[in-house]
Amino acid sequence: MPHSPASTHTRAVADSAALPLPQPTTAVILDLDGTITDSAPAITTSIAEALAACGYRVPDAGTLLRFVGPPIREGFLTFGGVPEPALDGVVAEYRERYRPRMTQVPLYPGVAQLIETWHAAGIPLALATAKLGELARPILADAGLEQFFTSIHGATREDSHDLPGVQVKANVVAAALQGLREAEVDVSGAVMVGDRHHDIEGAAMHGVPGVLAAWGYAQAGEEAGSAAIAEDAAGLARILGLPQAR
Repeated sequence: MPHSPASTHTRAVADSAALPLPQPTTAVILDLDGTITDSAPAITTSIAEALAACGYRVPDAGTLLRFVGPPIREGFLTFGGVPEPALDGVVAEYRERYRPRMTQVPLYPGVAQLIETWHAAGIPLALATAKLGELARPILADAGLEQFFTSIHGATREDSHDLPGVQVKANVVAAALQGLREAEVDVSGAVMVGDRHHDIEGAAMHGVPGVLAAWGYAQAGEEAGSAAIAEDAAGLARILGLPQAR
């Protein structure tokens, strides 16, 4: 199906490094935080509490928002001022506070309806998140969306502990693609949809073009390398040439 022209819901990205969007789109790989769920309040509140409990200064709201998306260890190390030897303890404090909150998050407008519509139309869907896999599936299930995904993958504890964020994302995208292939899905026209540069760069490492979800938590400049920017769910459907939400 051909792509619709850009509208108020879409923005083309003039980036020669961007992988071109396929025609047609044969599968969609979605990020979770900042793409499906508006999880920042639950995450940033838990981060602030964990830092305070461990004796670290709590960053300002803008800095706390930068934690959302990459692996949590990377966030504490890069933005929280937590030294490497202390990371395990701070991460444990964070997860203790985050788990009771993780399903108490709203969904972005129109995204759940889009997922359900695409599933009904036979468009294979996969989830690829840098969040631990053991956390991602319950969040999808609580939102009533788990059954619409052919392949659901989050980071392993080993990857989250040892690898930089972009590589963690690349590994999760690889797992999602493999899950789709095992379900006999044509991934030649797969597209990644996410709100952070990790999503775009990690997918590109496997030859998968990315669309930036502008409704999420991207910082200025993170659109680099993306094939297009979607302002909302309707714009995303137009970019991918897929049905609008019913």
